[in-house]
Amino acid sequence: MCSIVGLQGNVNAQDIVKMLKSSKNRGPDSSGIYLDKCYNDINLDEFADDNDYKIAFGHNLLSIYDSNDRSSKSQPITKDNLVLVFNGEIYNFQTIRNFLKKVGVEDQITSDSEALLHLIEFYNKKLDLLKATQAAIRLIDGDYAFAIWDGQNLAISRDQLGVKPLFYGENGEIKGFASTRQALKEIGITDINTLKPEHILYNWQDVAPTQPIYEKVFDGDVSKIDKMLRLSLIKRVDGLYEVGVIFSGGIDSSYLALLLKEISENTPLKIKLYAVGVEGSKDVEAAIYASKFLNLDLEICEVTEDMVREALPDVIGAIGDDNLMKVGVGLTTYFATKMVARDGIKVAISGQGADELFGGYKRYLKSFIDGTLNYELRDDISNMYHVNLERDDACSMLNGVELRLPFLDKTLVELVLNIPDNKKIVSMHDDMRKSVLRKLAFEEGLDYEIAYRPKKAAQYGTGIDKILRKKVIKDTDISKFV
Repeated sequence: MCSIVGLQGNVNAQDIVKMLKSSKNRGPDSSGIYLDKCYNDINLDEFADDNDYKIAFGHNLLSIYDSNDRSSKSQPITKDNLVLVFNGEIYNFQTIRNFLKKVGVEDQITSDSEALLHLIEFYNKKLDLLKATQAAIRLIDGDYAFAIWDGQNLAISRDQLGVKPLFYGENGEIKGFASTRQALKEIGITDINTLKPEHILYNWQDVAPTQPIYEKVFDGDVSKIDKMLRLSLIKRVDGLYEVGVIFSGGIDSSYLALLLKEISENTPLKIKLYAVGVEGSKDVEAAIYASKFLNLDLEICEVTEDMVREALPDVIGAIGDDNLMKVGVGLTTYFATKMVARDGIKVAISGQGADELFGGYKRYLKSFIDGTLNYELRDDISNMYHVNLERDDACSMLNGVELRLPFLDKTLVELVLNIPDNKKIVSMHDDMRKSVLRKLAFEEGLDYEIAYRPKKAAQYGTGIDKILRKKVIKDTDISKFV
């Protein structure tokens, strides 16, 4: 996870510096700027350029990979007339690199950003930048946001589900994009839009995909779910030596932890679980039970009223909303990733997306009865980028921890959206819901108590919502933190 920023118009170099400083928590390891050329590994406090330029890019790096085979690279990067800033992961990096070798690219490619830049350049030899970008993103499998400039045209894009954030807006003659809203506000852009998943902002005009992922219809094969989830996890931990799991002891996080443990038997991967909750909360009790069953190390953040009050300004400021439900979940992510960061781990696995795919929320029972469940699930998947994903990303990045979401792998999402409704909710009396996922997890080895633990929303299972409603908001106007 990194942060990217960019401005076009009559751009002062110090505006890019301001944007990078405001999002430095997303990439503490290195900063770089493109003006008329690249300035990499700079000290933002000492960068003295105060000139104006027609376009400028900026990048803050969170370095995750240390191996020579796939190293993190300081950005922006250039090749011939192309300039790129990239945030995210390309999970089929090796495939892209092998493809580029076969088509005659001789440059040594050691990072995701280099792979993408060379891929777009390859297509750009015969196509304009828009079509070259479209061709490239059809090949890459990952969670990403990026911008590329060819000297005349600008293309900005985002992954199919919107796992990585990207915002844009304008202020007079200045147009800009950034990984955070606050970075745009720093230079006076307040009318801010969210780039939709899989869309390309080409010369500031929105270009939609031909067919979004949530509109694809085919006969889904239930037997493939377990295999695809395993592959999704393998892609997301490839090259890592340690990973955290945000852990509630529920079906989603427990199933992921179980599969990770199996993966780790053939790799040097270390796994640690992180649970959050007030003393004696349902999530903490369930997490302790499940961690013992899985025989994995568990660290618990025992939340107090004082901790909630102290964290509120940062969490509400990051998510830009004082909605108590969002704040409660955001605090859970914040406290969990704070433990992850304290252990020196930079990547955490989350079960986000499972409820929207498998019908986990209680409200889905009514949709099942009404015969509209499939429509609602597809609608929720198409909209979760600006509901759950932006919130969780913002709160984890307060601690410099990248969230990876195995349930939101594009091939898995396509498959599960096309599984019949009655495999997810089996009857109008199915208070458990997520039937097919629970069955798979139980058959894979989770015990019944874990696999069939009732759904409890994070803000309630942790007890944080109770602290907020019964104590904090009685004497605090939390809207002042927005």
